[in-house]
Amino acid sequence: MHFAQYYLDCLSQASYLIGDETTGRAVLVDPRRDTDEYVRDAEAAGLRIELVVETHIHADFLSGHLELARATGATVCFGEAAETGFPIRRLRDGEHILLGGDDGDGVTLTVLATPGHTLESICLVIREHPDDEVPFGVLTGDTLFVGDVGRPDLLSAAGHSPRDMAARLHHSLHTKLLALPDATRVFPAHGAGSACGRSLSTETSSTIGDQRRLNYALQPMPEADFVRLVTAGQPATPGYFAHDAALNRDGHPLLEPGPPAALTLDEALAARDRQGAALLDCRPLTAYTRAHLAGSFHTSLDTRFAEYTGSVLAPGTPIVLLADPGAEQEARLRLARIGYDHVLGHLPDPAAVLERCPALIRRSHRIRYEELVGEQGWVSGGASGGGGSVGEDPAGEEAGGEEWGGSEVSGEVLAGVEMADREPGGRKACGGEADRGEPGRGEPVGRGAAGRGAGGSWPAGLQLIDVRNPAEYEAGALPGARNIPLAGLRHRIGELDPDRPVVLYCRSGNRSVIAAALLEAHGFGDVCDVLGGYEAVAAAAA
Repeated sequence: MHFAQYYLDCLSQASYLIGDETTGRAVLVDPRRDTDEYVRDAEAAGLRIELVVETHIHADFLSGHLELARATGATVCFGEAAETGFPIRRLRDGEHILLGGDDGDGVTLTVLATPGHTLESICLVIREHPDDEVPFGVLTGDTLFVGDVGRPDLLSAAGHSPRDMAARLHHSLHTKLLALPDATRVFPAHGAGSACGRSLSTETSSTIGDQRRLNYALQPMPEADFVRLVTAGQPATPGYFAHDAALNRDGHPLLEPGPPAALTLDEALAARDRQGAALLDCRPLTAYTRAHLAGSFHTSLDTRFAEYTGSVLAPGTPIVLLADPGAEQEARLRLARIGYDHVLGHLPDPAAVLERCPALIRRSHRIRYEELVGEQGWVSGGASGGGGSVGEDPAGEEAGGEEWGGSEVSGEVLAGVEMADREPGGRKACGGEADRGEPGRGEPVGRGAAGRGAGGSWPAGLQLIDVRNPAEYEAGALPGARNIPLAGLRHRIGELDPDRPVVLYCRSGNRSVIAAALLEAHGFGDVCDVLGGYEAVAAAAA
């Protein structure tokens, strides 16, 4: 038997190639959209990919079943309950996929219908020989993860209640997967970081026995308790999930390889002004916060780039990439993996462009928590575009300190950017004058481990926003903070007042910068984020 797992860290996504080396017949399960690696590996191993099997209709990435079918002639397969806009082979519960010879021996996959995450979800039990008492393993899709189970709430918009889907999931887990021998290896479709569950492990495989003992959702409990457990505290759903699920169900244009076109600055700005294009800065966070084009969005290639982009930009948005030289093709490919194909081009060497055009430079407004709440008052950020100082000596920070990092834009150029200085004892938030007409408004309530600090109180009118996921917020948050997860912020911008100062924070200071860029691109003039996030606050309070 040939067995290979392909794990894509940036999407926490796994796909699998299973083949019988005697016959050369193979199956590819849950492929990503760029399929060349699978085809090369199969050819090198002497295998023919005859079937492309999807364990369910994915929502978190655009699957490569159509691309792989074109490249290999393979038949696309889904669970029997799937409804698609293209021809498929429907796999029935208990059906055997025989990859061996006519004698009936050889690698065999057995289909298990396991509804719960979605209605059409299936798992595949792998045996090297049909009569093996202990299977080699089971591909569990999004039904069972290492350390977690699939979330049951993604179909709520289609009229299926999370509680009903959770009850189906409980039945699938206990009557199908936990009926397998403990030594059966578990190979899930996702790992840690995926929004398809809440407590996924960094491990990419396990065993049924280990999951029976260690997985919180598989511990002995009544079904009603399981339903309550798995329907609570799920991470916010990124905005592109519904879009990708529809494309995976109905069909999508095939991936077209190739680098994005190079654009001049004038062309990039014209695309923004005339076509509504988003200028997407995907450089490292430190380079972005130190100097970026006014009105640009930010999600770094160093992080969950595609997922975060799918949270802050609507599907179909034209995009101009602002990437470090040589990184533009990677950025385009990673966007294509979630179906964001409308990339108009890229701006070569954004740092060099910023050097030449200092009038277009903005700096991110970043403050330390102690400055937010301490006796020194509030940092002034300057609504006209300058960033708030992070320390006593802004010029020193510009040279490439720990907070700003090494930008390609020189300190000499940045010296010409309008910067706001701190005003000790003042009552400004990020740059706008606080509304003092309602004494006591915004006074924090006791919540979590971190408080305001000595001498601090929130000014009236300040909007303190926690952009972490609900479970993180419930575990501890800044007093008085409102929870709007990054994944939902684009849809809830209307709940915030663009004329009042906004302070954002997350766990460590990454998501809050993305959120700040989103708000500034939508016209918010007085936005800053807490440097180091809640981790820094908790450490200071310890």
